[in-house]
Amino acid sequence: MQTRRYGRSDMDFSLVSFGGMRFDNPEDTDANAEIVLHAYNKGINHFDTAPGYCRQQSEVIYGAAIGHMDRDRVYIATKSSSPDGDELRAGIEQSLERLGIEQLDLFYIWWVTSLEVWRQRVDGGAVAAAFKAKDEGLVRHVAVSSHLPGDDLKGVINEVDLDGVLLGYCAINFPYRDAAVTAAGEKQMGVLTMNPLGGGLIPQNAERFDFIRDVDDPNVVAAALRFNLSNPNITSALVGFTTKDHVDQACEAAENFKAHSAAHLAKLRENILDQFDGICTGCGYCLPCPAGVEIPKFMDTFNVKVLGGDDRAVAGRMQYHWTLPAETGKECTQCGECEAKCTQHLPICERIEEIVEIAERIGEVQL
Repeated sequence: MQTRRYGRSDMDFSLVSFGGMRFDNPEDTDANAEIVLHAYNKGINHFDTAPGYCRQQSEVIYGAAIGHMDRDRVYIATKSSSPDGDELRAGIEQSLERLGIEQLDLFYIWWVTSLEVWRQRVDGGAVAAAFKAKDEGLVRHVAVSSHLPGDDLKGVINEVDLDGVLLGYCAINFPYRDAAVTAAGEKQMGVLTMNPLGGGLIPQNAERFDFIRDVDDPNVVAAALRFNLSNPNITSALVGFTTKDHVDQACEAAENFKAHSAAHLAKLRENILDQFDGICTGCGYCLPCPAGVEIPKFMDTFNVKVLGGDDRAVAGRMQYHWTLPAETGKECTQCGECEAKCTQHLPICERIEEIVEIAERIGEVQL
């Protein structure tokens, strides 16, 4: 398994990391721990989780697996979304107990979905509490996990001396996050990417995305990971696994990884933008919205529908990935300013209206 150095640290992460939020039947601790151990035996050495993942069971599953690992060979990350410093500290202690370890290698200020939320984390003492835990040796490195647009996240990166960042980045939405990836690289921070397969959209629509493959890419999963990891600022791609076969496929791609040249990667990025007929690439040129609608989040959600997802998947994307009430789309005045600026000339107002209608019809999606 190939590795890369995580920012300014002494940690070398496997190119593919294990994301612990997609376990089937989370209550079956032993069966899921076997998948985690299979990944460990295949060379994956970074394992990411959070207290709320998989009905509060993800950290428990990891704890069962970590006991069978060489602790010095693996790096464990978890998170907290609490704005309150005392609550965050209590969360760290609970996570350490669940995981059965004495120190976290990586700890995230989690679920930063807007600059207002970030300010709450600072003002509420969460950020200070995370760094205090680092000073006391409970965590080695402090980072931020966010779905912010690239320019907004760049501001967070430049405000606080963080060790790393976790952000969504893939062949669909890279224009939306490039600014943050570049800024993190310039500060020599570790960069982990979540949803490198587009939240499953890429492998679920393999024919649609086949054009991103090179002749030596065995499948679109390998091609998507290659696109992601060819960015030299990215340390590792975080993939959620549900089976050992999924682990094997990702590990094969990482073991055989060969980065695209800078020229080839630039050409591939151009080709992706040209080929995505009807898909929003998240460039953000539609912003700002005079009514304050978070247009890229609605458009990303509509991508699920464009690529064949059912209405439940569409509503779930809005509810769980973006944690944004669809009713905020009703603020759209249909002024058309965003559509005039859209580089792909997409019917943005119509799509926002449809997302609102779907969400109201489906209601709350239960995972």
